[in-house]
Amino acid sequence: MVKLTMIARVTDGLPLAEGLDDNRDVPDADFYKQQAKSLFKNLSMGQNEASRMSVESGPYIFHYIIEGHVCYLTMCDRSYPKKLAFQYLEDLKNEFERVNRSQIETAARPYAFIKFDTFIQKTKKLYQDTGTQRNISKLNDELYEVHQIMTRNVQDVLGVGEKLDQVSQMSSRLTSESRIYADKARDLNRQALIRKWAPVAIVIGVVSLLFWVKNKIW
Repeated sequence: MVKLTMIARVTDGLPLAEGLDDNRDVPDADFYKQQAKSLFKNLSMGQNEASRMSVESGPYIFHYIIEGHVCYLTMCDRSYPKKLAFQYLEDLKNEFERVNRSQIETAARPYAFIKFDTFIQKTKKLYQDTGTQRNISKLNDELYEVHQIMTRNVQDVLGVGEKLDQVSQMSSRLTSESRIYADKARDLNRQALIRKWAPVAIVIGVVSLLFWVKNKIW
């Protein structure tokens, strides 16, 4: 069965819509929802360039498709037919593009298209029962094949993003430390110049004062 549905913009990972009544029968629902958001973050960093992929996580499997800078993602039981999962996503994609295409790039707040939940729920009901004649026909549709869609483990997929995060954090830390070092170096140079020329300045000052006093007396 379909357990979770989320739609996000790939360029920045901004969530655009989701199924509001999802997760009711999913233990640790927040954990899997966070994994979905992490997948979106990975995609926004340019990882997992495949436009269609399945990602295994515990007893479930995420399926997603990317088109028009938007990622359509669903999480299903492992036993749920892969072919139906991707056809479900295709239906969501077609309607979402038809209704919201002109507003996707300009959306500035999370879940700007939350009203799309109505279509998500209606479509999800059509795909829940794999034994209906409609879904059996879709499973037998030889024109829609999913055999070549890659399947990976969620830890492998998210691990790449975590490593990139670590590299980014290390780079930021090194940049910050470099600035601190440069500031300290400038301070040391300034102090060295003061130590070098201060005695000379004092001597010149004293001599100048003596000349001034002498002139005043004479």
